Amino acid sequence: MKSNKDKFFSFINGKSVAFCGIGTSNLPLIEQFINKGARVTACDRRTFEQLGENAVLAQNAGAKLSLGDGYLDSLDADIVFRTPGMKYYMDELVKMRENGVAVTSEMEVFFDLCPCKIIAVTGSDGKTTTTTIISELLKAQGKTVHLGGNIGTPLLPLIENIKEDDVAVVELSSFQLISMRKSPDIAVVTNLAPNHLDIHKDMQEYIDAKKNIILHQNAFSKSVLNLDNDISNSFSELVRGKTAKFSRQTSVSNGAYLKGSVIVYNDYGKETEIMDIKDIKIPGMHNIENYLAAICAVWGMVDAENIVKVAKEFGGVEHRAEFVRELDGVKYYNDSIASSPTRTACGTLSLYDEKIILIAGGYDKKIPYDSLGPVICDKVKTLILMGATADKIETAVKNSSNYSENNPKIIRAENMQQAVLSAKENAVSGDIVSMSPASASFDLYKNFDERGKHFKSLVNDL
Repeated sequence: MKSNKDKFFSFINGKSVAFCGIGTSNLPLIEQFINKGARVTACDRRTFEQLGENAVLAQNAGAKLSLGDGYLDSLDADIVFRTPGMKYYMDELVKMRENGVAVTSEMEVFFDLCPCKIIAVTGSDGKTTTTTIISELLKAQGKTVHLGGNIGTPLLPLIENIKEDDVAVVELSSFQLISMRKSPDIAVVTNLAPNHLDIHKDMQEYIDAKKNIILHQNAFSKSVLNLDNDISNSFSELVRGKTAKFSRQTSVSNGAYLKGSVIVYNDYGKETEIMDIKDIKIPGMHNIENYLAAICAVWGMVDAENIVKVAKEFGGVEHRAEFVRELDGVKYYNDSIASSPTRTACGTLSLYDEKIILIAGGYDKKIPYDSLGPVICDKVKTLILMGATADKIETAVKNSSNYSENNPKIIRAENMQQAVLSAKENAVSGDIVSMSPASASFDLYKNFDERGKHFKSLVNDL
């Protein structure tokens, strides 16, 4: 009997398939579908020159190119794979669906075809670290793990090598979830706060997209929810299977919680003390939350001793409060992943006892910054602002009740190079400099990874 994946690849043989976005994640898909006999068109708003090597690679693989402003206008396709960054309700995609074109995504098809258990993580903050911790915990237990999704690795190209006993661990963004009608075996919601309101029409659409990680589960599934976050906890009423809660603030009847400085798992009355939080190598209370969520996801699959082993050894993910170097007694940290005010407030600004020098600002996702102002006044001595959100952040700081003249000192920079030089000029031995933008990167960079790497390069060149 043919497997689902065999049936699917037989189905696409001879079909016209378009991939929107010629980036590193779509290139393996383009090659895979061409090898399976599909007639592939690679589409992108950027020109051939702007795409550079990626356009050449797609063309050399055998794809037809549709580029530039009208890249979707004359598509003749049976199936269209949208990139997650495309608005699901954009006019061109709505028209395609009305005309009988199957509009889908790499993650949707992967969920349909994946033969093994899927653990998926979503939330406003902490997704990537939690996803990575889950992966590390399972690997420590001896499982074969396939890590991907929004974390950057497409999993559909690997589908033919995935076995039933493996585990797929995926990070899912709201852009991926908005069109998904299949949920994972184990769903994790780290937290929810205003985010991506430049793409979603409003906060409710953002929340509704996130709900899809739970809505299509069955009675044999598990949902992991943050008891301390009102929006995440409100998803409880949607759960059809087992619910595990995690909390830093209170005990839970089923799930992981903090009892003093000890992480405890309560399995319906049977409590297991797992480890003291000092065993966790990566710093910050937000990372304790990430461990609580991850432990809930893998409980019953991973032994407590392997959880402790990973906690003691796992050094974190790039661009997340990442130590870059120490120069003249000043320590520099890269927190480029912080693309929202809550991420900077609950992350970087919770890590240090002394006031720091903060580089912040970037692309405006149309989210409020009011709550960040008081935290900056408490935790920052010099604030270096750049990018489109600089005015919003400065206003939030100056409107805070705990703001006073030059507390913090506010400096404007035109770009990252100027910001790093300003930080060096204003720092003295013993200071900490952190680039934690509280904003997305798209005004100056392709993504947070490019921004973080540029920051590290500039700091290392000082």
